Amino acid sequence: MGVSISCKNNVVTACIDGDIDHHTAKDIREKVDSYIVRTSPKLLILDFKEVQFMDTSGIGLIMGRFKYMKSVNGKMKVENIPKRLERMMKLSGIGKLGII
Repeated sequence: MGVSISCKNNVVTACIDGDIDHHTAKDIREKVDSYIVRTSPKLLILDFKEVQFMDTSGIGLIMGRFKYMKSVNGKMKVENIPKRLERMMKLSGIGKLGII
């Protein structure tokens, strides 16, 4: 598991690799939040292209970053969601937020 983060034109992109579960979500959250604090982006993109597995901790990770970005007048998107994770995200209500 890992996350690589970059910033270009006031957009932070966090590419998550591997599994998101209760063991890894905290580390991802801390790294992404720290980067957001340092760069104050207008948009945060969570790229799920390389995510192999996600439990409900991933939903919490997404919702927490969405609320955080909203609190600092920013926006968020989740991109490249693997087919195997789409249903879980839609059932969780994330689809109604307009970020996927």
